[in-house]
Amino acid sequence: MSSKNELPDELWRKILEIGIKSSNFIFKDLCCISISCRRLQRLSNEDSLWSHLLSVDFPNQISSPPSSSSPKSLYKIRFERERERKLLVYKRAVLRKESQVSEHLRKLREIEVRLSEEREKLKSAVSELSNLHKVSQASVALNVWQPEVVRGRQKQMVEQCVVPVESRIRALKMEVKLCNQQLQVFDKAYRDEKQRLDAAKEELQSMKYHPLRDYKLTSNESHENKMKRKKLKTCINCFCHSCQSGNCNYL
Repeated sequence: MSSKNELPDELWRKILEIGIKSSNFIFKDLCCISISCRRLQRLSNEDSLWSHLLSVDFPNQISSPPSSSSPKSLYKIRFERERERKLLVYKRAVLRKESQVSEHLRKLREIEVRLSEEREKLKSAVSELSNLHKVSQASVALNVWQPEVVRGRQKQMVEQCVVPVESRIRALKMEVKLCNQQLQVFDKAYRDEKQRLDAAKEELQSMKYHPLRDYKLTSNESHENKMKRKKLKTCINCFCHSCQSGNCNYL
């Protein structure tokens, strides 16, 4: 043979069959080959190629196609069904992850409320403990001589206290200690829950990420891409014109 365009259909058919059966070709490759020229479009649409793809890509759905449907049409139907099934699975996974994020947020708010309550409890206990320490100091000061004005204020302070000072001080010290321990527990729980929330949000973001939808082109990049597409379209038109005229160097 003097040139590549003299290769017979049998040889091209064999090349495609080898590519399909060796699993080097997938349905996308056949679709790309079919738009290169009319000859390859005819050869890439043959039933034997698509029948093999059907048995490989959908092994659990093997059935004899209706007489009115070609293997390629049947492949398209099954591909659309599989894509819809995967889309439903994906949507359910996203909903589950969104539910996890909502649950983590709810737990965080709950921990924040308990932290706030515990801090208020600690603040109240510390304030009462401080006042009782002043009452205790005033009670001791009454046993020594002091100016009558100072002594009167201290006596009034002691008389206004209606609880046993020393026992209440011991109880408040224990309460402050327990509050501090609870705050440490809640702080750790908050940090752990925040880490789980951040991990869930990151997983959700990666699940929702779409490279084409989420990528934003600048004006310069958009102009460059338009020029590239225009140039590529020109090259394809020239290539197809060469194939139709019989001067294609690739066939």
